[in-house]
Amino acid sequence: MVIAESPPPLFDRVVTIRNRDRCMEKLDNHAFLIERSSRQIMERLEDIKRRFPLALSMGVRGAIRTHPQIDSVLVMDIFENPQSSVNIRGDEEFLPVRAESLDLAISLFGLQNINDLPGTLLQIRQALKPDGLFIAAMPGGETLNELRESLTHAELSLKSGLSPRVHPTADKQQMGALLQRAGFALPVVDSDIVMVTYQSMFDLLHDIRGMGESNALTARNRRNPGRTFFSEAARYYTEHFREPDGKIRATFEIIHLIGWAPHTSQPKPLRPGSAEKSLAEELK
Repeated sequence: MVIAESPPPLFDRVVTIRNRDRCMEKLDNHAFLIERSSRQIMERLEDIKRRFPLALSMGVRGAIRTHPQIDSVLVMDIFENPQSSVNIRGDEEFLPVRAESLDLAISLFGLQNINDLPGTLLQIRQALKPDGLFIAAMPGGETLNELRESLTHAELSLKSGLSPRVHPTADKQQMGALLQRAGFALPVVDSDIVMVTYQSMFDLLHDIRGMGESNALTARNRRNPGRTFFSEAARYYTEHFREPDGKIRATFEIIHLIGWAPHTSQPKPLRPGSAEKSLAEELK
């Protein structure tokens, strides 16, 4: 009997943790996207007219520690950084939380480097009390498409093959399907595009590193590609994605997720064919 081996994980979690730990000291200089998403999450909570006795905020980068509608917030992260004020040490892939113990779960830029994203979403849903809320923000599929194209061009021009250098990211349709697969009720997924300009590609790379989002792919090439590689990528980037003021643009798509743990009080979709009037009749 031949036993099939499971594929290697997409992300190197050790490197992911190291990248995030290393960025904490100067994160404030690079956290504009995280801070923006944190504000949007808080605004969306204000639109939901209810109180949350106990919330879990996953990830210290931009962690939501206080909110008028939340009585108590626990902050979870996988490392113990003196500056982070972590209440729970834990990994998003293996949540150390009891079933049906949370009223609210928040994830801010913590889902994009998960190897088993369906499993993590299922764990989050199981950790919520019935009618508990999950709300999150994460990079979407359009993120850094200019950088990906520029690095691909340089690699094809100078190297013998391609090496993954920009993390793959899910799109809205995929995340909506994953929320439903994990058993969330009333899922809502939307996104917005944030355009940022930089003096050069190297300034963009510095920001990515400062956010703790450097390449953590298991299949990444460990060798330094060399100065010529980055010079060619920067030349291509400037040539194809330069703004009228001479700066280059970078696209970031932020996906926002909302899902509820199922509860009998929630509205249910009508059975197919149960409508009293047809759509054609209404349109007339």
